[in-house]
Amino acid sequence: MRRILATFTKEWHMMRRDLSGLALLFVMPMILIIIMALVQDAPFKDYKDVKFDALFLDQDSGKVSLAIKKGLIESKQFNLIEHVNNQPLSETSIKDLVHKGKYNLAIIIPKGTTAEVVNSANLIANEIGKYMDINTTLPHRESRENVNIQAIFDPVSKPTFRMAILNVLEKFTSRIQSEIVINRISSLSAQPQSDTTFDMEKNLKAVSVKEVSSFPKNELVSKMNSVQHNVPAWAIFGMFFMIIIISESMINERIQGSWTRLKLIPGSQTHVMMGKVLFFVLLAVIQFMMMLLVGLYVMPLIGLPSLQLSNTPHLLLLVVICISLCATSFGLMLGTFFKTSNQALPVGAISVVILSAIGGVWVPVEVLPQVLKTISIISPMRWGLSAINTILLRNGNLYDIALPCSILLLGSLITLSIAWLIERYRTNE
Repeated sequence: MRRILATFTKEWHMMRRDLSGLALLFVMPMILIIIMALVQDAPFKDYKDVKFDALFLDQDSGKVSLAIKKGLIESKQFNLIEHVNNQPLSETSIKDLVHKGKYNLAIIIPKGTTAEVVNSANLIANEIGKYMDINTTLPHRESRENVNIQAIFDPVSKPTFRMAILNVLEKFTSRIQSEIVINRISSLSAQPQSDTTFDMEKNLKAVSVKEVSSFPKNELVSKMNSVQHNVPAWAIFGMFFMIIIISESMINERIQGSWTRLKLIPGSQTHVMMGKVLFFVLLAVIQFMMMLLVGLYVMPLIGLPSLQLSNTPHLLLLVVICISLCATSFGLMLGTFFKTSNQALPVGAISVVILSAIGGVWVPVEVLPQVLKTISIISPMRWGLSAINTILLRNGNLYDIALPCSILLLGSLITLSIAWLIERYRTNE
């Protein structure tokens, strides 16, 4: 019993003297709870509670297109954008902007939409008029099959998002067509007509909503699903969780004297740091590749889709190296900054969870609250996941991943510089 009491007293005195560690022990979990409460609130909201920027191109400029535009604006779900950089949109520029992920959604009203709806309304009104002994016949022609309001989605968009938007557009078009039919019937006068077979349901759907791919027709289209999101997202999470191993290793080296012996080796101490970076970067790359193999071969065995890779594996490797370098640099900074594992491990673990939560690993960044969207730019996981999605889902090129890779490399440079300055300060003490 005395041994237990003595051990308890010893641990209490150690913690009491480590006020920074005590603060981290309570403050960091509080921050995590707040962040997670905000993050987990997003999935419980329907997409109708979120406002989306949507590119809008009206090639028809008729009654129907104007009514659709008015309905979208009045729904307060859409911020319609008709000009980008003070330039009017075209069908080509819209597909390019959506394909590159600059906008999640685009809506194109093709030329002839209003004419097709009016023609369909006239057909329906004429047919109904025959049974109401109305003599007037409204002008009409045969219905066309290829008039569709086009909805274009970012390849990264989730299926639930696509379905929600398509349902909203279908609702608007159906309502507008019904209103026109009623107006046409009210304008008829009596005139007997011959009896014919008439498909009213078909004509009520003269103009439908059709999803159009942003990819050229000769390219394979990969859509976001659970495997495409979870495999790279959690692989990145695992790479960053290595910071716990890195920081603990450095702290133990200092405590046991290994770090001092390493510094006594002739030569620049930068070389020692570089050796550590290279080892852990290589380890992280291997870890990521193993996760890809799981997505390719294990997922189909449990009834899930196989991970779809791009035809540019060299670009994927470049992104993975940038992510690995950023994670390794962060771990080295923590290992250099903190003096004990009790300080470094909670900060490392909870930092990884927070950065993953706001970086799109758990839920897509686009459905996060606005405050978290703004904060998410500090998460390297957001930029890493964005670059991987650009390669796997958008068939991106080197130019497309230049920005996220540059941000990851900049973050690596900053954290490595901090670690170097801290170590240099301690050496000169």
